[in-house]
Amino acid sequence: MAWIDFLKDIKDQFSEKTALVDQEKNRNLTYQQLVEEVDRLAWFLKEHNVEQGDRVTYLRTNSLEHITLFLACAKIGAIFIPLNFRLSCGELSEITHRVTPKLRVGMGQDELKTEDYPYCNLSEINLNDYEQPFVTVETSEEDPLLMLFTSGTTGTPKGVLFSGKMLRTNQQATCENWGLVSEDKTLVETPFFHTGGYNVLCLPLMSIGGTSVIAEKFNLDNVYETIEKEKLTVYFAVPTMFQMISEDSRFKDTSFSSLRFFISGGAHCPKELISTYQEKNLMFKQGFGLTEVGPNCFLLDESDAIRKLGSIGKPMPHSKVRLIDDHGGDVAPGEVGELLIGGDHVCAGYFNEKKRFEEATEDGLFKTGDLAKKDEDGFYFIVGRKKDMYISGGENVYPAEVEKKIRALDTVHEVAVVAVEDEKWGEVGFAFLRADREFDVIQLKELLNDQLSRYKHPHYIENIKEFPLLSSGKIDRKALQAKAAASVSTPSTSR
Repeated sequence: MAWIDFLKDIKDQFSEKTALVDQEKNRNLTYQQLVEEVDRLAWFLKEHNVEQGDRVTYLRTNSLEHITLFLACAKIGAIFIPLNFRLSCGELSEITHRVTPKLRVGMGQDELKTEDYPYCNLSEINLNDYEQPFVTVETSEEDPLLMLFTSGTTGTPKGVLFSGKMLRTNQQATCENWGLVSEDKTLVETPFFHTGGYNVLCLPLMSIGGTSVIAEKFNLDNVYETIEKEKLTVYFAVPTMFQMISEDSRFKDTSFSSLRFFISGGAHCPKELISTYQEKNLMFKQGFGLTEVGPNCFLLDESDAIRKLGSIGKPMPHSKVRLIDDHGGDVAPGEVGELLIGGDHVCAGYFNEKKRFEEATEDGLFKTGDLAKKDEDGFYFIVGRKKDMYISGGENVYPAEVEKKIRALDTVHEVAVVAVEDEKWGEVGFAFLRADREFDVIQLKELLNDQLSRYKHPHYIENIKEFPLLSSGKIDRKALQAKAAASVSTPSTSR
């Protein structure tokens, strides 16, 4: 049975129900219409000689076609690759040559000019020419159907392969553990070239007859208008987006009464931000996952959302989890270790990089690179990224811990701490702050004296109006690292 067969079963149950809402084109598709459009696109792909195992790229901002093209590729057994429209032409060209697509698809807005691979402007195609049903190609559940590239902040982007088994496992586990129902409706505005666009809510809801509203991009006005107009019941965003929503003047007077819960993911969510929503009696959860293992691996029950504020919860039943030290041994409760995750939701590997993927796994579990700790009750807390951690005077410093204390200071809205070299201490912290007033290093150290050990205090500070962001909405730490390194030399500095 092919993964895509779920769509026919859902169509039989919810034929006339709205599956997708396309805000850009002001167009709705029922599940019956969705199946018909997917069949037409599958014929279109077949006419362009796309076969099982071939790659198809798509370059544009969020659109309904991201979903329908992906599903059409799945019917053929081809691998769909939504490209990052924010990349430079050179970066797009490099990825295109790596994946050697059988067909490149766009909407006439492609900036990538190459004659090496066939290109088709979807806006010029009359899909009504393809009317008959398309017979799904039988594929193994291990076969890859989707390829998403990681952001590449620490090196060459990796093409992560999503198998049918991985997609199905995420759909089922998300619906069962989060209590999603067919009446649920969400807004999808996180980009489809990241796992959150497809896999946090869109595909899980599609597997049970729910509705997804597709937005071209994140826009504050659209968020507030859509919540009211569409009566959204669940909403996913990254912390930066939730911060912007809460700082908007409408936040105070908006009831959000239709929403059953908000869920944050993609980056560590500050406790202070979670509290801002909970103070309005809004259910605000923090999820956790990553591209290689799917975005939905942990669950924090509503009853624990306040009691375990800041926790990502406990592993979902489909997730096998370990916390290990640098020698591969399990750490005790309360100790920090690298988070490893295993299960049917682990990806099928990296495209044409078998060795690289093998190096990222241990005993069948994927090494996430995230540092976490587990409390005595079995709840997990993310401490930071292993590669973000730095060593100052022989002591480990976790930027997330420092950021948490600084963020709690009055008037501070956001903070990011990166490491810079230091002749005496090896490395020290450089803090970037967005606040309502200017801070200097002396003031900051005085405020942190009772909050943090001195070796954790940042030695440099810069007040900024706006953080550089990645396309996913996360803070671009690589850009901040370069900015910090350019701002300082490595003088001997005492604490």
